[in-house]
Amino acid sequence: MGVLACGTGGCERVQASRWSEFLGLPVAAYGVAGYLGLFVLGLASVQERWLDSPAPMRLVAAASGAGVAFTAWLTYLELFVIHAICYYCVASAAIITALFLVSLLSLRTRPSASPPPPGPPGS
Repeated sequence: MGVLACGTGGCERVQASRWSEFLGLPVAAYGVAGYLGLFVLGLASVQERWLDSPAPMRLVAAASGAGVAFTAWLTYLELFVIHAICYYCVASAAIITALFLVSLLSLRTRPSASPPPPGPPGS
């Protein structure tokens, strides 16, 4: 596995730790897959057929919330187990947190999927 340098030694130490893999895959692979999935869900949520539905944005919120939880666990490991900080990990943590917050805000401001109220009789 290649090691990404960040100049402080923190990235190298984090990537060389036993925690750099999860279930046999590099943690970075989960990040790439997660961000790709969020990108696809985000694109789906702005398609005309989904504009009135909160479903895609709910999925974005759930997936990014899971990403925040996973990132919190990884940050705990960096701070209290590995004793090193990776700048790339910090940047990713900020991005996934921002995505989660924006998705929650979008759910609050998006119109509901309920049908419009009926018009006057005979209209």
